[in-house]
Amino acid sequence: MVTRESSRPASAEQRLKELGIELPAPPQPFGIYEEAVQTGNLLFLTGMLPTEGRAAKFIGRVGAELDVEAGHKAAQLSAINALAVARQYLGSLDRVARIVRLGVSVATSGDVREQPRVADGASELLQSVFGKDKNPSRLVYGVASLPLGTPVELEVIFEVAQA
Repeated sequence: MVTRESSRPASAEQRLKELGIELPAPPQPFGIYEEAVQTGNLLFLTGMLPTEGRAAKFIGRVGAELDVEAGHKAAQLSAINALAVARQYLGSLDRVARIVRLGVSVATSGDVREQPRVADGASELLQSVFGKDKNPSRLVYGVASLPLGTPVELEVIFEVAQA
């Protein structure tokens, strides 16, 4: 994506504005842990859930209470929450040099095989904000249950540019 003012690629913060995405207040921990921990130039985010405020916006398992499209939307919301936490910790998403890893847990029932389509909700959002050249490696797997009964939980590792 290129800005109109120059030939330089748009920054992550500019892309958020262009996409009309307003990041919410970062979610508060639901237990005794830190939402973000940095070591060296890596920023590790804890499990990001599809929450708004202190409540789960999506509850259920893909293939039982929810369909793949609802799971996809839950993954998008989880990614938005991840961006909110990263921005709070870093001060600006423009400090993200790369997304190193995206881990996506999808709560499913039965013989569901659509976990990658659910995970694409998060991947598509992150690519829209940071660009294709910063796409992460990704691990997607199905699980029986997730915190708060949510269908999706993300683990994100960012490489951080020195300030």
